[in-house]
Amino acid sequence: QVQLVESGGGAVQAGGSLRLSCAASGGTVNTYHMGWFRQAPGKEREFVAAISRIGGVTYYADSVKGRFTMSRDNDKNTLFLQMNSLKPEDTDVYYCAGKNSGNYLVWTTYPYWGQGTQVTVSS
Repeated sequence: QVQLVESGGGAVQAGGSLRLSCAASGGTVNTYHMGWFRQAPGKEREFVAAISRIGGVTYYADSVKGRFTMSRDNDKNTLFLQMNSLKPEDTDVYYCAGKNSGNYLVWTTYPYWGQGTQVTVSS
């Protein structure tokens, strides 16, 4: 099964940018539906972005559309989440996840998860 490790989180001011990475091993990122989710303490984990296994089609939550871009590098077996125009409400722990098929929106259907990386945006 695939193992996922996120990196690239940190603290930035509002309006700044970060690029998160998710390195995969034990499986290749282009053979899974891959997603980015985020979660604040005491809140439900929420969908941020996903990329389809076939065709590499990307999907975004309305709250990040136009600001975040998800991509994958098959040679590096790595996912990326470029986050621009960051807002304080983007402050969360960000997770990458993988699944073989099915609804990409629902976090409970993803069996493979990274450990998460903290993003903090100050105003």
